Amino acid sequence: MKPKKYFTASVLAAIQKEKILGIRAGTDSTHRVIGIWSVVVEGRVFVRSWSMKPRSWWRTFLEDPHGEVFVAERKRGIRVRAVQVKSEKMKDRVGAAYKEKYNTPGSIRYVEDMSLSPSRDTTTELVPI
Repeated sequence: MKPKKYFTASVLAAIQKEKILGIRAGTDSTHRVIGIWSVVVEGRVFVRSWSMKPRSWWRTFLEDPHGEVFVAERKRGIRVRAVQVKSEKMKDRVGAAYKEKYNTPGSIRYVEDMSLSPSRDTTTELVPI
């Protein structure tokens, strides 16, 4: 059995500090890098989709769970695997982390939307590979 991989402490700190995480979903190189919101909970990285459009990063990950994240000023991406979260308790923790991190007046409405279904159901953990 392969040992479980983790993000380094410095990468986790950067993800927690930065408001935007660059992400490329899937292994198809034509998918562009976009910026999304992310949170760190219990040393793990989580993301949620706000729009869930047919060609969104989240739907791409459902079909092909591999991709890359780009953190802060790092020029190289970190390869990840997207894992859909099933635990309601973890979804609650992720929701609380979003409310704490994205608390500006302009962000609050989006965070509230992302705390409800169907966005809440898109909670995804990004695991380095």
